[in-house]
This record gives sequence, C-alpha cells and structure tokens, in this order.
Amino acid sequence: MFGRKLRKYESILAGEASAKFARLLDDHAAFDARISQLPTEKDVIDYLRWRHEDAHRNALGGHCYWLLRSQGLTDRAATRQLEGQSVADRNELLFQHGIQFNDLPAWQKRGVGLHYRDVEHVGRDGRDGSAVVTTRRRLHVEFELPLGMAYTTFVRQRIEEATPPPKPLPGGEERSDA
Repeated sequence: MFGRKLRKYESILAGEASAKFARLLDDHAAFDARISQLPTEKDVIDYLRWRHEDAHRNALGGHCYWLLRSQGLTDRAATRQLEGQSVADRNELLFQHGIQFNDLPAWQKRGVGLHYRDVEHVGRDGRDGSAVVTTRRRLHVEFELPLGMAYTTFVRQRIEEATPPPKPLPGGEERSDA
C-alpha cells in the first residue's frame, strides 16, 4: 500500500484524523502523525519512556497556559509568561489558583496507554446452540500509567504480550536465535 512510503502513510493518517474530528466538531481541526521505526526492544522502551516524560511536561505547561488564557491573556501573552519558567514555578502558578497538579488524575498528567488485550468471549454455536468460548482482541485504555522503572516493566510486558512465539523450523529443528 502506497509503495510502503512512510511519509504517505503519515499524511493519510493525519488527514483522515483531521477530517473526521473536524466533521464531528463542525470546526477546524488539524492532526499530526508519526511512524517511528524502532528496530530493537530497547529502542521501543527508550522511545516510549521519552514520550511518557514528555507528556508530563506538556501537561503541566498546558494546564498553566489554559489557566492564563482563562484569565484573559492572549495566546502570545500566556506563552511569553510561561517562557523560561521552571517546573517549580509552573506548579506554584497552578497552586496559587487552587490547582494541585500532583492531585490531578494520572491520565491528565501523563496521558493514557493503548494496547490490545485478549479477552474471552462466550458465544453460541449456530448449529446446536451450545456455548462456544473464543478469544478476542480488544483495545484497552490504560488510564493509570505507572512511573519510573514500573513504567519500563509495564512496557516490557506489553511487548512480550504482543510478540508471537517463534515458529519452529522445518523438521522440528530448534532455533539458535531464540
């Protein structure tokens, strides 16, 4: 599809998300998309840890920005006031207005994680009405992402769950890379 051109995939994904969101809002919307090629498990973990920490910084800045905007500051004025402020300064700004950033729900501070989970589904056999148990993959939203090394463990577990076991070699030989 699209000659496996990543820029084309990114463009299409961003365009579709923007169009759908704009249609639902009946207003303008613009999305960005990024496909990251991460060849090793370590690269995946490092990237997701960086994004996790970046989400926290962005959330603090976003809460401060919108607080200032709600007080009547323009886009430029709010941005200028926040430039160069430390994390402590930003927390203090929120605190002065009755907002304890650390007490906000985890998803507001660190974002959410999306991953698939296998869930059992009980259905009925159309031929005889007997119960049939199947496994279905469902998208799960993780609202309480852990911190620090617990986050690294969480990511490793998701990678293990998503990685299929190696296929046996013809003739029953064992793989040397497993």
